[in-house]
Amino acid sequence: MSTPVYPQRPAWTGQDTWTARPGRPSHLPTPEGDSATSAGPARRAQPGFGLRGPRAGRHLLPADVLGELSLPVGDDGIVIGVDPQNQPAVVSLLRPKPLDVLLVGSVWIAQLLALRAVAVGARVAVETARAPVWTQMAQAAGGGQQCVSVHDVRQIAPQGPSISSPVLVMRDCGAQPPRNQLAPSPWQGVVTLLPFLGPRAPRLLNRADLVGLQRLSPQETEVVARVMRLPRQVAATLPTLSDNAMLWCTRNHQQFVLTEPTDAETGLLGAPRRID
Repeated sequence: MSTPVYPQRPAWTGQDTWTARPGRPSHLPTPEGDSATSAGPARRAQPGFGLRGPRAGRHLLPADVLGELSLPVGDDGIVIGVDPQNQPAVVSLLRPKPLDVLLVGSVWIAQLLALRAVAVGARVAVETARAPVWTQMAQAAGGGQQCVSVHDVRQIAPQGPSISSPVLVMRDCGAQPPRNQLAPSPWQGVVTLLPFLGPRAPRLLNRADLVGLQRLSPQETEVVARVMRLPRQVAATLPTLSDNAMLWCTRNHQQFVLTEPTDAETGLLGAPRRID
């Protein structure tokens, strides 16, 4: 058998690595002006790394049709049901400025709003004189996380709302609630729940930025229609609303909404109702 012949290895220069040119290790930077003597043609720098991906053609649009471009963007907030056109109805209870909402109805609709506020990432603080009514919902909300806290009347502390941690304060303190002890804050919505309209209703209606109404008596309807300047046809509908229907209104706008709870919400809160 013939002896194999191996190629001759480069000479060891006594430095830390093999060198293609004697006298300078290859791990040292090349002096300026020495690149012209480097072996081989100069390489052009390429942007990025790796292989080039597929190249798609550019989408061009004539300048005279730019005005026809549109981006459909829906309202942001909490879905409270569907409107008469069967489109989702959304109300923004968490805003970069303080918001005062008056809700005339049952604890069922208040708890539904609280659950849906948790679903969009808000913390809910409940100030109530009937803590056992809210305890089960508070424990079930948030999948085990402490998203809903329950406080006695006038025992609620500042909640520290922020853009990354908005707060919905739910006040369930009866027909004549005491004055809210929390200072108005950005990213903090306050919902005051009334089971019916009492003597202080005109003042509360005047102060509210938004009013949500379940079915009312004819006497209550007269008060709301006068303070909120409701059209006659809208006011005539309030005593006939079903348990899952509501009117959301300001002094300039009115919207009927049909609330549709999910199976999970029904399993926790029960069926829609006007009277607790």
